[in-house]
Amino acid sequence: MQSQNHEPLISLRGVSMQYDRKVTLHDINLDICRGDFIAITGPNGGGKTTLLRIILRLLNPTHGTVSYLGDRDSRLRIGYLPQKNLIDNSFPVTVREVIGFGLMSDRSLSKEEKHLRVDETIRLMGLEDHADYAIGELSGGQLQRALIGRAIISQPEVLVMDEPLSYLDKDYEHKLYHIIERLAATTTIVLVSHEMSTISGMANRHVIINRELHECNATRHYAHESCDCS
Repeated sequence: MQSQNHEPLISLRGVSMQYDRKVTLHDINLDICRGDFIAITGPNGGGKTTLLRIILRLLNPTHGTVSYLGDRDSRLRIGYLPQKNLIDNSFPVTVREVIGFGLMSDRSLSKEEKHLRVDETIRLMGLEDHADYAIGELSGGQLQRALIGRAIISQPEVLVMDEPLSYLDKDYEHKLYHIIERLAATTTIVLVSHEMSTISGMANRHVIINRELHECNATRHYAHESCDCS
């Protein structure tokens, strides 16, 4: 499945994933195109997180291929927000360091520019008073904001977010909607969330994953409507 007006950045062809004898994903074909905002939903255990990890090449599919536009010429810049339960919050690292990790592979910025970018992102995440806290001292919502900061600080071409609203309070949830909407103007976004009412209004493609992939027709800015994926 492919957007009609943009070049594919990531293509999945015939992707299946099986653990022991359990099929998690079956015959997934998907093009993620420049400018897309893809909202993914589906039941627990339906394969959403597995799909994201395959897209990121953190998992190799049992069958099928994943190709990037920049495979031959240049590296595709990707920001990734994993689920918080994949993070070891006992690791001795501060908020500032966690956010700074998002710039580790960026050699185009000077040390001073990186410091400025980190400070800007800390402010954007509302973590000024916690910048030098160890992540084990943070609440769930504060850690989630630090991880979001790490994902977006490099101004990635593609932003992949797994349940970004988890642990956030309502005030910051609404701020995050505005951040995501601004990013969508220049960034290709792939996002998994159970809470789709507001996010659906920002997305231009809606995908339901329950081992197989079904895509809804969607037009950006039709919040609170539903789509028929039958």
